[in-house]
Amino acid sequence: MTTPDRPPVCDYEGSDYQQRFWEQGGRAYEDGAEAVALRHLLPPQGGELLLEIGAGAGRNTPRYHGYRRVVLLDYSRTQLRQAQQRLGRSDRYVYVAADAYTMPFVDGLFDGATMIRTLHHMAEPLRVLRETRRVLQPEAVFILEFANKRNLKAILRWLLGRQPWSPFTPEPVEFAPLNFDFHPRQVLAWLAEAGFTVERIRTVSHFRVGLLKRLVPTRLLVALDALAQPTGQWWQLTPSVFVRARAHGKPEAAPADAFFRCPACGHAPLETHPDALACPHCGARWAIRDGIYDFKTPL
Repeated sequence: MTTPDRPPVCDYEGSDYQQRFWEQGGRAYEDGAEAVALRHLLPPQGGELLLEIGAGAGRNTPRYHGYRRVVLLDYSRTQLRQAQQRLGRSDRYVYVAADAYTMPFVDGLFDGATMIRTLHHMAEPLRVLRETRRVLQPEAVFILEFANKRNLKAILRWLLGRQPWSPFTPEPVEFAPLNFDFHPRQVLAWLAEAGFTVERIRTVSHFRVGLLKRLVPTRLLVALDALAQPTGQWWQLTPSVFVRARAHGKPEAAPADAFFRCPACGHAPLETHPDALACPHCGARWAIRDGIYDFKTPL
């Protein structure tokens, strides 16, 4: 659903994305390279409460073992149910179906956040980055992955006249509906405007070439990628870029007893009922179904 003040949202409801793209799509190399990047960018001391924006089926969630609790946020209930099957139900995981542009959390709640393979679905990236900053504590770590339009393959295709758009211009390119590639300089500018300070950059998937993935053992490709990733501090020519940023300035940390807020009116706290959360301010009710807090549409 799109309203005048709400951008379009990419919805994976009913999708078999995890199985089709990751488990059967020949992407063990990409998955391994991303695991290396996260291992180097996540704070070694971990933290209390991590928000995983665009968690999908929980592919990366086990990699956040340094955090005591993890909130998996995704717009697709289907993906969250698959994450439940993968991770189980426990106090450590909170499953939330919601729009990342209007997240149902109070200000300054989280001391860490990740957004992996999610920004490329955002028609308004700065808006979602500002919303991410809102729910983070000062000095919280934010790890962002984005699809890079200035990658080597795109540069070669443009030089050979095989693609109409330039990889060097700052504007995003929408190569499919709600699928965007971004220029690194522009993403870094958005992060600064949203209230983040960039600390480290790692380039990922240097060898994302079908022939290489067929001929070279996955473990070797991942090891070579790990050696090349630190060069992201100086140049970014890979299709995937990881950034570790630090939140600065306000908002202050949330009160100890606050968690959800109403995405319709912003009121907190919400009243808890056996099968729903209710907003005493605007009257909106949000379902709790099979362990998933559903903020997509009110009851």
